[in-house]
Amino acid sequence: MAPDQKLIVGSQEWCSFPALNIPAIKARVDSGAKTSSLHAFNIQPFKRNSEPWVSFEVHPIQNDRKTSVRCESPIVDRRHVRSSSGSSEKRFVILSTVVIGGHAWEIEVTLNNRDSMGYRMLLGREAMKGRMLVDPASSFCLGEKSFQEISELYGIIEEPNDGLKIGLLASNPDLYSNRRLMEAGRERGHEMVFLNIKQCYMKLDAELPEVHYRGGRIINDLDAVIPRIRPSLTFYGCALTRHFESMNVFTLNSADAITYSRDKLYSLQLLQGMGLDIPTTGFANSPIDTNDLIEMVGGAPLIVKLLEGTQGRGVVLAETRKAAESVINAIKSLRANLLVQEFIREAQGKDLRCFVIDGKVHASIERTAAPGEFRANLHRGGSASIVKVSAEEKKLAIKAAKTMGLKVAGVDIIRSERGPLLLEINSSPGLEGIESATGKDIAGLMISSIEKKVGWKRDIK
Repeated sequence: MAPDQKLIVGSQEWCSFPALNIPAIKARVDSGAKTSSLHAFNIQPFKRNSEPWVSFEVHPIQNDRKTSVRCESPIVDRRHVRSSSGSSEKRFVILSTVVIGGHAWEIEVTLNNRDSMGYRMLLGREAMKGRMLVDPASSFCLGEKSFQEISELYGIIEEPNDGLKIGLLASNPDLYSNRRLMEAGRERGHEMVFLNIKQCYMKLDAELPEVHYRGGRIINDLDAVIPRIRPSLTFYGCALTRHFESMNVFTLNSADAITYSRDKLYSLQLLQGMGLDIPTTGFANSPIDTNDLIEMVGGAPLIVKLLEGTQGRGVVLAETRKAAESVINAIKSLRANLLVQEFIREAQGKDLRCFVIDGKVHASIERTAAPGEFRANLHRGGSASIVKVSAEEKKLAIKAAKTMGLKVAGVDIIRSERGPLLLEINSSPGLEGIESATGKDIAGLMISSIEKKVGWKRDIK
């Protein structure tokens, strides 16, 4: 293609893969990425005439896990690819013809699960070389497609909504976990309503309690609510959850259970009271008691935790006694509450996340800390892999969730020389890491839990 014939494309464009039976897929045009990438799941290598092939499924439409296309293609390579988060993974590479703006050519495409990404397809610079010029300020320079067009291409038929009306009480509709719950509910025929915590307000009335939404809309017809409350909004989010409970709306986790789990000290006291093993922990109010507090947990190194900290924030490893004294006294001078906890050296920066729903561990992963970090955290560059947990670890996770009164919980466990120890319990556990690592539909299991609790069954016609 001559320079004056290059396609002018925007930051996103529609393309198709005829050989893969994908008539339309929205692509993110990214010259910063070398290789193109296609969303794929259920990836299975096999042999055809002694040649390596791969079968996989694609959800070609954003925010739609119901529409699926099954594909097959010869494998041209399997190589390590570094993701935008910095982690490296080995992916299958296929060669397929892409059609963009009426022009067709072969490109290399890696296969990986892009459910957590905004786009099902990423077009890298190798595919664009010599053929395209990118105008990053524009979109769909080669034409837009309407929902009706996409529906006709994939034969999507709108089914009547005969399910429940479920509210998702949260803050950010674009967060992976929230998007997945909205998708999972809609896939099962339910009406899903996103409720921004800050835009809800309450009417307290003995005869007619109500929740209002910004603009004056009254929310009085929900069958269930899924509370996913960020720590900074715990007080108000739990007040709203409690108000829905007073209106006889089923809540997946109760306000009291969320409140208990958010108080690190109180939750540890509850777990200890039930005889569950936790790392040795100390708490004091006065800086005068710092020395004894350090001795209480076995000396340095030790962990210092803010009671209000979340997702690894407000957690410090003090490697020496002097460092421990400095950190503890500095935090206390700010009048912030803290815990000190023994450091489990043999865990080597790893812990377990067990996802409990209705008294059963449905999935578990091992999280490994990023280089330079002492604690596993997926929000700070840590990695996750599927792991088989022991019967003792499952029992510990289930009993911990029951102690907190949580129907859904992410229970964090650390393996020590004296057996598994409970680190903490999360009442709004993230779905991205555990779904990506295990391939399980955790969001769907949460919706199924609501269906069972409210006694809803789909009509079989």
